[in-house]
Amino acid sequence: MTQPHLPGHVDPILAAGDEPTSNASGNAYFGDILAARMSRRTLLRGSLAAAIAGAMATSLPFGRALAAGVPSPSIGFKAIPIGTGDSVVVPEGYRVQAFIPWGTPINGSMPAFSIDASGEDQAHQIGSHHDGMHYFAIDGSSRDGLLVLNHEYVEPRFLHAAAAGMPLDRNGFPQHEDGSRDADQVRKELNAHGVSVVRVRQGDEDQWQVMQDRLNRRVTGLTPMQLAGPVAGTEHVVTKYSPDGTMTRGTLNNCAHGVTPWNTYLAAEENWAGYFANEDADIDRRQTRYGIATRAEGRYQWHRAAGGADEFVRFDATSRGASARDDYRNEPHAFGYMVEIDPFDPDSTPVKRTHLGRFAHEGVIFAPAVEDQPVVAYSGDDARFEYIYKFVSARPFQAASADGSLLDEGTLYVAKFNDDGSGEWLALVPGQNGLTPENGFADLADILVNTRSAADFVGATKMDRPEWGAVDPATGQVYFTLTNNTRRSEEQVDAANPRAENHFGHIIRWQEDGTHAAESFQWDIFLLAGDQESGRDQAGEPLGQEAIFASPDGLWIDPDRRVWIQTDISESVMNTGIHEVFGNNQMLVANPETGEIRRFLTGPIGQEITGVIATPDQRTLFVNVQHPGATTSAEAFAAGESVSHWPDGGNAIPRSATLVITREDGGIIGA
Repeated sequence: MTQPHLPGHVDPILAAGDEPTSNASGNAYFGDILAARMSRRTLLRGSLAAAIAGAMATSLPFGRALAAGVPSPSIGFKAIPIGTGDSVVVPEGYRVQAFIPWGTPINGSMPAFSIDASGEDQAHQIGSHHDGMHYFAIDGSSRDGLLVLNHEYVEPRFLHAAAAGMPLDRNGFPQHEDGSRDADQVRKELNAHGVSVVRVRQGDEDQWQVMQDRLNRRVTGLTPMQLAGPVAGTEHVVTKYSPDGTMTRGTLNNCAHGVTPWNTYLAAEENWAGYFANEDADIDRRQTRYGIATRAEGRYQWHRAAGGADEFVRFDATSRGASARDDYRNEPHAFGYMVEIDPFDPDSTPVKRTHLGRFAHEGVIFAPAVEDQPVVAYSGDDARFEYIYKFVSARPFQAASADGSLLDEGTLYVAKFNDDGSGEWLALVPGQNGLTPENGFADLADILVNTRSAADFVGATKMDRPEWGAVDPATGQVYFTLTNNTRRSEEQVDAANPRAENHFGHIIRWQEDGTHAAESFQWDIFLLAGDQESGRDQAGEPLGQEAIFASPDGLWIDPDRRVWIQTDISESVMNTGIHEVFGNNQMLVANPETGEIRRFLTGPIGQEITGVIATPDQRTLFVNVQHPGATTSAEAFAAGESVSHWPDGGNAIPRSATLVITREDGGIIGA
């Protein structure tokens, strides 16, 4: 996901608007691999995009579904045009409702939304910057369930009433004249992060409403969390707060998500590294490889909250005591995981599952669980030139007893994409692939805390920012979005990342050689994002005006196999230059067999479209709109103006919210 970058301000932590490139390994670039693969074929169609598309159309594992009798999904709506207005547009015959915007009260004292709300108020309200999301049906109902959603980050200009009257630091955050942050503002920002669990019910005229219920819950940047798996209890995560290394506080920068086969929720910790300051002169790979350099600032300056409370000071990872038990030098090592939350048990403690790896998790996607077979989960590391991973549990799935402990024992693999269309999963296991103490990897905990370094060492393929994944329910094929990478040079182009200065991104897919637990696979490109000149569909044909898109991010395959694609063009380039043709961020639907693509939704100004899930009957679709108004310039904000007032209209401040989409005839969404 695009990270906070305030127009008119230079972010010293994330100057490019997302996690800094920290992969200095000599591993192969995916673009180099794809270029080599393309050169083996007769590809004389006039452009790189066409050449790549020609190979896409001839790949072996991916044209068999129809022949095997697997039904091809229908796309039954008329595509909508590109949108540039401050509204949500859906196809004719559909209705859309803006729902649970940031600040909606859900529990506790149920404080009503107000820009003047306190940090404690925010702990009882829907968080900010809605992202990954799932609907958990209650008793199988498509009209009554728990909506669970992530809140990735905050924009303080719109979060605090005081932002209009206080000096802003160079990252746009209100501060006191001495450089300290207001403690309650910091508490509000921490409580606006995390996850919301809220019971929702469909009432009269298909309108959905929030229910006051004991299951309603906020999990925030301050919530106590348990560490589980090989890293728990090791010296890597010993802190002043948890001298035995078994606990931490809070989850941050939650992007996409996952849903376990035992019906719990996993929140991803993505670009968490920028939250930490560290003034030590010598910082080891546990932080440097994730983008933490010697610096006195973090993105939010939480460690500078007035009063010096321990819950805020922990965002300074500088060594200030005699040992790790006296300070927070190890605090960053407790972030970068998937966090398991049981939405049906409001008293349960969230658990960080460390065996799924430590990196900038975009999310996690599970292969369909098979009785007495291992659990398999895929995850992408969303940063430039990072990797795609797979976890295979040691113990088999058994529906009657399955729980999160299945994720604490197993094998974490990282993907290597070969230029002939084959691929292999490289095990990140002590003693395998050179991961030995002699080579700098002491044990399994050391490998997992340093997942990126281990992946570097074994020779994984550098990718163009792996984002969301999805598994085709009929064929088992795995899809991943690669959103963009403008820093890839001509020399770094390879088969799986085919374009230098990849402004628009693409979608890759693969078929495992056997079950999802296999150690090899066959891959190809599904779609090449872009305009009508550079974009290509599955058949290798240029994208039509109804199908052009850039920066694929959110991804979901519905039960009928429609592939839903959401875009996240960064606010720093949205509606400008080569991105102007795409308008506001949008959501499209693709047919995995024919390659047909149609635009289904466009959002308001300055947002990204992210998070998508349907009710079990597929007659209600939930979609998130994140950070509307983010393209508001610093000058406009200072003048009391915003480019967006969605969803409330008038002169209201913009707020992230969830869309509830239904058909006027009550039919299945997309069909």
